[in-house]
Amino acid sequence: MEILEKELQKEEIWKDLEKLKKIQQERNRLFEIVEPIERIINRFSYIEEGLAIAETEEEGHLLLKDLETEIENIKSQIEQIEVRFLLSGEHDKSNAIVSIHPGAGGTESQDWAEILMRMYLRWAEKKGFKVEIVDLQLGEEAGIKDVTFTVEGQYAYGYLKSEAGVHRLVRISPFDANKRRHTSFAAVSVLPEIEDDIHVEIKEEDIRIDTFRASGAGGQHVNKVSSAVRIVHIPTGIVVTCQTERSQHRNKEIAMKILRSKIYNLLQKEKEEKIKSIAGEKKEIAWGNQIRSYILHPYKLIKDHRTDIEVYNVEDVLDGNIDIFIEKYLKKFASIS
Repeated sequence: MEILEKELQKEEIWKDLEKLKKIQQERNRLFEIVEPIERIINRFSYIEEGLAIAETEEEGHLLLKDLETEIENIKSQIEQIEVRFLLSGEHDKSNAIVSIHPGAGGTESQDWAEILMRMYLRWAEKKGFKVEIVDLQLGEEAGIKDVTFTVEGQYAYGYLKSEAGVHRLVRISPFDANKRRHTSFAAVSVLPEIEDDIHVEIKEEDIRIDTFRASGAGGQHVNKVSSAVRIVHIPTGIVVTCQTERSQHRNKEIAMKILRSKIYNLLQKEKEEKIKSIAGEKKEIAWGNQIRSYILHPYKLIKDHRTDIEVYNVEDVLDGNIDIFIEKYLKKFASIS
């Protein structure tokens, strides 16, 4: 840290913007590691002083209760640091692009997709992350046919990457007059938002841009002008739609950003497949289509099939408290991912 600070004080470094940016990024990365550890060390000093006082004071037992609380707080902070250290992937610090697609089953699955969307929006809100809904297609009766939203915040992708996969719901359907039990599925896709300094070539002749009038709960203005944008990447068949902004220009800008991320992700997967074929890898690198089950009937239980974590307070989880699943996933698969 001290070496980097000295480098930043040199006048010549400010003439080389690329080198300056790299040094600043490295300083910030080290600060994120050192600062919380120093904060915990200071709390330990407070506890040592408190114990010394408690031994000499007549009502020292009262102070001991406060110190016990402080120790629990430190334990929680250490666990958070441990999880943060696991977020060392190339794009873990990036913003996230999340898409939710209901499976077969019509209204029942579309309602389940909307429940998942609310769960992630509540989680992001509690984390202090900024969410922007890019594309939202409502179901005819209830729920959603499709949704894509961005989550902006430090390590958003690193946390949410654990949520990618198929989520299964078992419940008594509120849409079934005979009150029968239904099983629904929804797929969650999570991509990192690719930074501008990562080159992803998109040729102008390889894309088709269509504009149309937006639909859904976007305000009356969306039906009056063709502000929505759909971009088709012809070589890959990737389609990206953005219709939530008033400005066609802004919708196009967001759609292009998501297209870059999807193409980059596709190229990375192709590279991984090539390496596997060269190495003779036969096994599929996946945790299975169904990553988590949410059972609301005949009993209440949420189970993650990758980590075997079980939670019985389903209402709490569906209200956005999913950190237990994220943390256990990171601890188990960090060395693999």
